Amino acid sequence: MKKCFNYGLFLAFVLMMLSSCEKNPGEGGNATISGSVWVRNYNSTFSSLISEYAGVKEDVYIVYGENTGYDDKVETDYLGYYRFNYLRKGKYTIYVFSEDSTMTSPDGKTAIIKEVEIVENDQLLIVPQIIIYN
Repeated sequence: MKKCFNYGLFLAFVLMMLSSCEKNPGEGGNATISGSVWVRNYNSTFSSLISEYAGVKEDVYIVYGENTGYDDKVETDYLGYYRFNYLRKGKYTIYVFSEDSTMTSPDGKTAIIKEVEIVENDQLLIVPQIIIYN
């Protein structure tokens, strides 16, 4: 009995394997995103700056690609620095919550957002300083 090789099935299998190798933004790489948070402390009407200092123990959130909600969260250190390690190439959103200086948000908070992109496998991407209000 002669066996026939099904090229269509083989091609479909190869294409499926290749497409499953595509990696989305997120953990599993060698890149790093880091930065710092700075706090500007104002009076209750945001009309007078009282003090400025490094954002210590501030929560910093990261969103991988087009995901909804945050994928990871870190806390800044004693100098206001944060770091997300082991990331793959792709687009990321970094954000920190701040008091709303426009005083239009119902809960008084707003997110300060930075969008960045890792383009190299071993990249160290430094985000411009995030300034929040207190």
